[in-house]
Amino acid sequence: MSERIRNVTKKLLSDNWYTLNKYVFEYKNNNNEWKPQEREAYDRGNGSTILLYNKLRGSVILTRQFRLPTYINGNATGMLIESCAGLLDRDNAEDCIVKEVHEETGYRIEKPLKIFEAYMSPGSVTEIVYFFVAEYFDENKVSEGGGLEHEQENIEVLEFDFDMAYKMIASGEIMDGKTIMLLQYAKLNSLLSS
Repeated sequence: MSERIRNVTKKLLSDNWYTLNKYVFEYKNNNNEWKPQEREAYDRGNGSTILLYNKLRGSVILTRQFRLPTYINGNATGMLIESCAGLLDRDNAEDCIVKEVHEETGYRIEKPLKIFEAYMSPGSVTEIVYFFVAEYFDENKVSEGGGLEHEQENIEVLEFDFDMAYKMIASGEIMDGKTIMLLQYAKLNSLLSS
């Protein structure tokens, strides 16, 4: 427990999709003064994401799907290009991403490599995202992918030349934070270099 926080109270504000709670607490600032504060935190669980890459072709697999929050915040179509991802639910991070890759992209992978984990929006969301990479091959394609109908997923599977995908960050065609982080990891670590 932190020595800088005390007297925490929690009030549930919403439990419709995931949970939104209001927290009231006292925080000891750098002057050693206890100051009251209020914050809201959205808890949607933790997630996993992955960059699938093919060294031989110099390509990556990404997805495109509708994301309502981006539409509300100015994305005219609401469609977003992003890396395959999903919530852990009761799975561990690796099992989750293996399952999500199959459901969303139609590829079967066995041993994804965990590269790091990160809080994606720590000012308001509790979620930690676990980041993975894995190489894919044509023989790993076992279905069309596209997501699960009962989860109302309508996911388009995309294969891009890596250099083109990387340039889509600068052009604004890729605006998803986790995808940008994975593409930059691939560039910095020369994942697609022979």
